[in-house]
Amino acid sequence: MTGDYAVIALYIAGMLGVGWYGLRLAKTKSDYLVAGRRLGWFMYSGTMSAVVLGGASTVGGVKLGYTYGISGAWLVLAIGVGILVLHAVFARRLVKLKVYTVGEMLDLRYGGNTSAVSGVVMWGYTLMLTVTSTLAFATIFKVLFDLPNWAGIAVGGAIVVLYSVLGGMWSITLTDIAQFVIKTIGILAILLPVAISSAGGFSGMSEKLDASFFSFTSIGTDTIVTYFVIYTFGLLIGQDIWQRVFTARTPAIATSGGITSGVYCLVYGVAGALIGMAAHALYPDLGSAQDAFATIVERLLPTGVRGLVLAAALSAMMSTASGALIACSTTTTSDLLSKLGLKNTETGEVRRNRITTLVLGLVAIGIAMIVDDVVNALTIAYDILVGGLLVAIVGALFWKRGTRQGAYASMIAGTVSVVTFMIIDGVEANTPIYWGLGASLLVYLAVSFATPRTSDSILSVWTRRLNGEDTPVPTREQEPASA
Repeated sequence: MTGDYAVIALYIAGMLGVGWYGLRLAKTKSDYLVAGRRLGWFMYSGTMSAVVLGGASTVGGVKLGYTYGISGAWLVLAIGVGILVLHAVFARRLVKLKVYTVGEMLDLRYGGNTSAVSGVVMWGYTLMLTVTSTLAFATIFKVLFDLPNWAGIAVGGAIVVLYSVLGGMWSITLTDIAQFVIKTIGILAILLPVAISSAGGFSGMSEKLDASFFSFTSIGTDTIVTYFVIYTFGLLIGQDIWQRVFTARTPAIATSGGITSGVYCLVYGVAGALIGMAAHALYPDLGSAQDAFATIVERLLPTGVRGLVLAAALSAMMSTASGALIACSTTTTSDLLSKLGLKNTETGEVRRNRITTLVLGLVAIGIAMIVDDVVNALTIAYDILVGGLLVAIVGALFWKRGTRQGAYASMIAGTVSVVTFMIIDGVEANTPIYWGLGASLLVYLAVSFATPRTSDSILSVWTRRLNGEDTPVPTREQEPASA
């Protein structure tokens, strides 16, 4: 496997080199957190695709294809639809707001310190999302070096943490573009056709596989619906996704680049399921479906090419892990630590973000070493996000009668309901997200109608920001008592 080692070594060295270069670009808070809001169409589209298609979409997508056939594509298809809807409906508004976090948007719309509550929920989501991609490193390093899971997680996680800490969003953006290209070549141009061809083409797979593998609903209608509720809605409101939207140079770039990214995600989802089906046709007796991706790469591809495809898988994992890590860091510093009243210079803020990114990266690596299922970890992250925040965020964007008190109450009720029913029914159950959404919506409506309307002064600031006017976010002290 000398050739594979050489390719992986070059890839890792390249990622660290780009991270070091990003250090020179990250001079201000805007540079470090949103790449100076300067990305053009190609960089925006590539980085958006990279951040949403990670270990769960790649290793997990192939696993679902191995288990359920073509209907295993629904998880990634739901992600693609979420990206399409986000950029067709919301992206222009988000770019104009010129905020850094979802919590800051909620503060702007509702007044006061709504971000103190939303930040806790978003922190949990982004941390678990970091864990899912960090966890997936074990699969690749097990194939390459026969490392135990904990060692593979430590190696892959350390690389991501290092380049993320150095240059923040600039390092992540530059590495994501390289990772997007490698992922496209490795997964779509190499592994997909080789896997299908080795399995005898579609006719060969139809002879070896049960007919259910070619049904788009074999995974179960309830599971498909739940994927859309969790992942499509989750993509609409996740800090990791919004933070990428904030990097666009103009609203038009965000819209066109994001729609292109959404289409790419749909293609990627189908490709993963087909690779999983080919793996099942070739190797029907694997001990774990989680090993389907690594097995088909190890047994079908020649040295060097195998290294490129494994680098592509690493690309998918690292891009999502780094994007989630910087989102978790941003939420921590902007929505949580800022409430402590810490004041600093521009340079001091960048330093604080670097330290926070380092600490959170180490925490994510530690958690990944004790979590054993990448899809379950992703489900936990999205259930908490959607159940806790969806209603308050959509209400902020579309319902003027929504109040700060209603938003507070809905976030708490939704999050508590999701966690409670995860404990009662299990992480893999579909019920937690529905109970969470139901409780959040009911409480949001009831409390909003029972409390005074948001003041005109706050809504006028919100409206001006939506129109692209740069006005300050009102503080709680500035809010009239009647609000």
